[in-house]
Amino acid sequence: MRGRFFVFEGIDGTGKSTQVRMLAQSLRQRGLDVVETFEPSDGPHGRRLREMFGRRHELTPEEELALFMADRLDHVERVIKPALAAGKTVVCDRYYLSTAAYQGAAGADAGEIIRKNREFAPEPDLFIILELPPAIGRARISSLRGEEPNDFEKQDYLERVAARFAAFKGGNIVRIDAAPAPDLVHARVMTAVARFLTP
Repeated sequence: MRGRFFVFEGIDGTGKSTQVRMLAQSLRQRGLDVVETFEPSDGPHGRRLREMFGRRHELTPEEELALFMADRLDHVERVIKPALAAGKTVVCDRYYLSTAAYQGAAGADAGEIIRKNREFAPEPDLFIILELPPAIGRARISSLRGEEPNDFEKQDYLERVAARFAAFKGGNIVRIDAAPAPDLVHARVMTAVARFLTP
């Protein structure tokens, strides 16, 4: 039996990584075998992308998109598909909607990005889009992480990315306000995933 697949999406600073950990812990407490993963991945293409986060100008938009696509293909074949085939539950921090939103905000065709990803990437049971005003997301990045926003986290760019996320539609998309405390956000996440947890 194919495992369940849950993905957290949203702009930077919404607390996706925290919610991935909290959901994975709750699912394990229910006896599920959970694989936590993330994109860009820890594969060769993902590591290259992470190295370029502060030097985005060194890649053309086409090169950047090609790296994201190559990383996802590797991630799908190396991590996601084997875990789902083994009946495990996969919880992922970012997936192809992030590519469509971020690269779409940089001028790429978001619809075409989604179409190409769906040719090879397993469809999640649920995309959980965490929503937060970009100004608050940037403030969280600075105060909680102690980091300066990178090239993907500039205010005007994040405004365009947030607009892309807001435009996505689909029966497997749920939107959750990321402004409350993490425990409250997690409670709403659990409500959203509950229908997938019954035998």
